[in-house]
Amino acid sequence: MKKILVFAFAILFVASFALAAGQKTYQVTGPVLEVNANAIVVKKGNDKWEINRDTATKVTGDLKVGSKVTIEYTMKAVSVEVKDDGKKADSKKK
Repeated sequence: MKKILVFAFAILFVASFALAAGQKTYQVTGPVLEVNANAIVVKKGNDKWEINRDTATKVTGDLKVGSKVTIEYTMKAVSVEVKDDGKKADSKKK
């Protein structure tokens, strides 16, 4: 019985690392143009990047307009709407 418990724990331990490594992260660096409770706007080149945030967002240092920051973020689909079943694309390839 002890061997089974050790084996089960080992599988759960390895699986937790596999799931944690699944989501890719990205970064954007630049001066802060705007900051509020829900978002941070950063200037990158000529573009304004608005990155959403919430109470779980970890902030190190004094976040304020004008500060240079590096934001690490992830991308996640909120919804997906399929417009067709893909048969048109398949028929064009033939």
